[in-house]
Amino acid sequence: MAASGCRPSDGAARNTPAQGGSAIPAATAAASDSARQNALLERADRSRIQGDTAAKIWIVEISDFECPFCRQWHEETYATIVNEFIKPGIVRMAYVNFPLAQHPHALPAAEAAMCAAAQDKFWPMHDALFNTQQKWVPMTDAMPMYDSLALSVGVNATEWRECVRSNVMRRLISADRGRGLTAGVGSTPTFFVGDEPIKGAAPIDAFRAAIARARAKAAAPPAPR
Repeated sequence: MAASGCRPSDGAARNTPAQGGSAIPAATAAASDSARQNALLERADRSRIQGDTAAKIWIVEISDFECPFCRQWHEETYATIVNEFIKPGIVRMAYVNFPLAQHPHALPAAEAAMCAAAQDKFWPMHDALFNTQQKWVPMTDAMPMYDSLALSVGVNATEWRECVRSNVMRRLISADRGRGLTAGVGSTPTFFVGDEPIKGAAPIDAFRAAIARARAKAAAPPAPR
């Protein structure tokens, strides 16, 4: 199933480690910072999954917060997915970041969302970013808007701001992009319902059909060897 979507341009982010200071204290501090960052990343990674852990069907949303087609899908289809399939325990859903290089706000928006995820607020921030996309996309600096949205969904402001300043979530976002490229993602939004791809802002009926196929496949007895 294919529908309209945003096409990517390749880009890479670079981090330059700080140097200087006494070797032993620096190593101790680095180990402490690394453990704290790993804990944040693990919590953020878990937070962008929703649904009953017993659900056998997965939907993976591979998306860019600045992509207008991603917003379109969010407005037209996402709530129905939640109400018909996630809340009843039929489906689990995970979000994978795929910020496109031609969208200047996409990476900062992804960082804002994942820093909210580190406080278990990913999905409210996900909704807030898409619901206000047309307001912050024209801005030269959208960070004050992200800050306001993060506060509105209930994050601890000090912790969220420190997370954003540290760029700690870029590691997770970069890994997400790598997984998307490996899976053959060529535009956003792209979805996988089980192992079936759906490209673009597809309507709810496309997802209903794909979920029905995935449920039938899950319920089928294993093929004899």
